[in-house]
Amino acid sequence: MVWWAYGSGLELAGFHRGQAAKELEVLREQVSALQAENATLSNQAASFERQAQIEHAANVETDNQVKALNEENARLKENLTFFQNLPLTKGDHEGELSILRLKIERDALPGEFHCRMILVQSVKQRGREFVGNMQLVINAEQDGKKVVLQLPQESLPNEVAAYRLNFKYYQVIDRAFKLAPEIRIESVQVRIFERGIGEPKVTQRIDLS
Repeated sequence: MVWWAYGSGLELAGFHRGQAAKELEVLREQVSALQAENATLSNQAASFERQAQIEHAANVETDNQVKALNEENARLKENLTFFQNLPLTKGDHEGELSILRLKIERDALPGEFHCRMILVQSVKQRGREFVGNMQLVINAEQDGKKVVLQLPQESLPNEVAAYRLNFKYYQVIDRAFKLAPEIRIESVQVRIFERGIGEPKVTQRIDLS
């Protein structure tokens, strides 16, 4: 009778146990549906974010490639203009070799440099194969002391191979080299050796500020 009186009191107060159970079940179904929808939306958001990151990386890579191609195109145009205006009588001495347009340029990363130049044989020597190697003598300052560095290092065969020369008329040189970031270059001397000859065929020095 007490339990009946309790149930009757709840019904009189507007609480119906069966209806409440149904409403609770409906709420549980809604929560489950919302959780599933939330999981789907989270997966979609993560997918869109990954896609955006991929597209951003692709855009950055494309921009870098375009920049590199533009720089290469500018160098090619510069070289073409140079060769079009190169006098045919320049260096008209037996065995003469010329270093032209020598530049030492800093790269984007600290301590990285590019040595760029054009080697041209004299008119009488053009067509004769020149075989030799290039050497860089770098005068620099490190920790307040003067230092002299030589490239390539003889202990590094791959580096030695990169400094070899072989051409008949001319050769465009673009050699990258890397030093410790704290080293400050003062000047660079380029030496060109012909195979089998101990003395350099030609030398040229460039000062860096």
